[in-house]
Amino acid sequence: MPHKMTVTGTPVGPLCQKGSFYTFDMEESGSPSSPKGLPGGSTITYTVFLNQKQLQKSGLTAKNINQQKIMVQGEPTLDISVEDCPGEIGLICFQVSILPEKKETAKPVKSQAEKPKEKPKAPKGTEDFLERKVIVVPEAFLNSHPNPDKTQQVVNYVKQTGHLDEPITINRETNMLTDGYRRYIVAQQLELEIVPVAYEKETASVKD
Repeated sequence: MPHKMTVTGTPVGPLCQKGSFYTFDMEESGSPSSPKGLPGGSTITYTVFLNQKQLQKSGLTAKNINQQKIMVQGEPTLDISVEDCPGEIGLICFQVSILPEKKETAKPVKSQAEKPKEKPKAPKGTEDFLERKVIVVPEAFLNSHPNPDKTQQVVNYVKQTGHLDEPITINRETNMLTDGYRRYIVAQQLELEIVPVAYEKETASVKD
């Protein structure tokens, strides 16, 4: 069974139309901190194959594609000619999305009379607070249907305490949700703009 993979990086070169599909090349840098005794990761070039519907849904165009950092979820392939696939690895696209830019906001200078603002209430294990709209939800979660009774329990908890019962777990680099979809749905239903998050623990294994 082919291995599914997720690649994040910056497109290099133009968006090309190849008959009924489109291609573009993108680079992903290797990890700077490989396990002790192993060689460091290198930059890998992928040729991504996607259809017109995927392209339109992502918002990528020939004009803006080289100015975006993107995430592609797909399946690697070596069965495409070199003319169509100049990258080291071909990647059949299942889902593509533009990653939001992390903007650094300047901290206002506090006056002597100004009192420090209290942090929002948060459940145990919270590492940070993020705007809910910047969290990327994978298609696998979007196609799932959490138990409505358990979801209602979380809704009731938020109404009683003012915060979620647990933080939402995301990938630190991509802001992609990896656990806590039920709590994300509750935050969406109750229009919570800021949510508590915990970052996914890094492991040596690659998850499907």
